[in-house]
Amino acid sequence: MKTKESYNLVAFGDSITKGVIYDSRRARYSRLKDCFASIVGRSFKGTVCNAGRFGSTIKRGISKMYTDVIIKTPDIVLIEFGGNDCDFDWGDIAKDPDSKHRPKTDISTFNDMLSNMICTFKESGIIPMLMTLPPLDYKRYFNWITKGDKTAEKNVLKWLGSEVKIYNWHRTYSEMITKVAHRTKTTLIDVRSEILKQNDYNKFLCIDGIHPNLEGHSLIAHIILNFLKDNYSFLLL
Repeated sequence: MKTKESYNLVAFGDSITKGVIYDSRRARYSRLKDCFASIVGRSFKGTVCNAGRFGSTIKRGISKMYTDVIIKTPDIVLIEFGGNDCDFDWGDIAKDPDSKHRPKTDISTFNDMLSNMICTFKESGIIPMLMTLPPLDYKRYFNWITKGDKTAEKNVLKWLGSEVKIYNWHRTYSEMITKVAHRTKTTLIDVRSEILKQNDYNKFLCIDGIHPNLEGHSLIAHIILNFLKDNYSFLLL
């Protein structure tokens, strides 16, 4: 990367990038002003554009690469996808736990699309940086998707076999991000490992067990800034 007076970075991903949190007081999702992208932007030598979208999967990301990223001609794109890709239609599972159910994006397709996305950005002269997924709290998330309905709890648990399977399944997508980064020689910011070093990482999550809260976004920003300081200090003020 050539050194310049200023740089442009686009944060590209789903609701975590967007800064969506669950506001328990208002009982609804809302956007956090001090999300990790905004916090990083205060120390970044240039501009940080947040192109996160609520509910976005890698498939949607592929379709929005040009309008959300490439057209902005950034120097760097920080990529965060996978949390929605690994998710299932839990309502359908609760209704019919004996049938086969597929995630929004199967792991093989996720691998291919993420690899293609990286290739497209590199060919466009944009440097991609990947983020691993923040860990979820599987107990909180299980309670969230079953909404306190005893029948739903029973049926979803029947299909899962164990609540912890939610954590393990989510982890496989984060591990795939790491594999893609190594295979494509793409910069990787291992947010997940750093969060797991905390004594109680669950305190950084909203009640739904998957979206980082205010403290979670602050921690993610701290991890990213430390990584940039150690490896790309010229990008920081």
